[in-house]
Amino acid sequence: MYQEFTEQQLEIRDQIRNFVKKEITHEVASHWDEENKHPEELINRMRKELGVNGLTIPEEYGGWGLGSVEQCLVTEELSRGCLGISLCFGYTGLGILPILKGASHEQKKKWLQPVIDGEYGISFCLSEPGAGSDVPGMSTTAVKKGDKWVINGTKQWITGGGSAGAYTVFAYTDKGRGTRGVSCFYVKRDTPGLTVGKKEDKLGIRASDTRQIIFEDCAVEEANMIGRENLGFIYALQTLNASRPYVAAMGVGVSQAALDYASKYARQREQFGSKISSFQAVQHMLADMSIGLETSRQVTYLAARMADADDPRLPKYSAIAKAHASETAMKCALDAVQIFGGYGYTKEYPVEKLMRDAKILCIFEGTTQIQKNEIAAYVIREAASAK
Repeated sequence: MYQEFTEQQLEIRDQIRNFVKKEITHEVASHWDEENKHPEELINRMRKELGVNGLTIPEEYGGWGLGSVEQCLVTEELSRGCLGISLCFGYTGLGILPILKGASHEQKKKWLQPVIDGEYGISFCLSEPGAGSDVPGMSTTAVKKGDKWVINGTKQWITGGGSAGAYTVFAYTDKGRGTRGVSCFYVKRDTPGLTVGKKEDKLGIRASDTRQIIFEDCAVEEANMIGRENLGFIYALQTLNASRPYVAAMGVGVSQAALDYASKYARQREQFGSKISSFQAVQHMLADMSIGLETSRQVTYLAARMADADDPRLPKYSAIAKAHASETAMKCALDAVQIFGGYGYTKEYPVEKLMRDAKILCIFEGTTQIQKNEIAAYVIREAASAK
């Protein structure tokens, strides 16, 4: 299917693309990678200047009222510049999804405005030290005491954890009911009992502030429960299905960057008296990168359009997009390093960072193997229902 973008969508894409070219250069990305720090000044400026904080927030709450396609365009362009910085800016897109999916009208009015105003981000808190892919295995609990919910537990691998101003936190409110006993809470960073843990020293996406978030008798108001009690697992599934196209768009951005760098280098580098772009072995690598990239792009925006249309097939296609685009990004980054040869293995050139950054795409928000489990489950159900 030929997918066209509207004039407004292209304007948004071009605005972000131009910003990235000027402000998120290889030198800037390398600096924050080396520093292993959240680029606070840059991110605050992006929130103020780009004006896309409320892109997917409905107009009635002060947002743009746009959808997943626009969010994916923004994410792709930022990730093309630097995946770590893209996550520093974009983690709130994930953090607000439980609010958009489950919160009441009054809750949305209260909690979304600071995001639109660029005051702070919101981090999504689901994974735990002992429960990554195994979401039902989480141990965080919220116990009702008077008119408050008291949260205890530890969340792990929280993107934006050190810079966020609030968190959407999943906890068991009735563990005996399994996943039907999970609820979701909005917790401000300054709530007593909430501790931000150390910044993880990661292989890649080093600008992104990944932390443990620890809750020790952290009491929140009853009004801070998002939506209804014990519907948190449903909100989590809806969030992940909606956000996987965003992760796929990150993969598209990384793949595009890898192909850009590799094709340019191949046209400049000479060996055996010829440009290496004339060697069929290199040409085939570039061709494979392009095939993977364009396939990823098509399935990513198909999934994004499904999300915007509330298509019931979204869980299957968002998993396909996430799995394909993530693995393609890793392959494109590896091939870019190979084309650069020894230079690609040095920090003087940008492709080694792409290789380190890309790997996380195959792990977070559901590993590639988890995506394949989901895809297979849908395929089997479709076969069972076929006449």
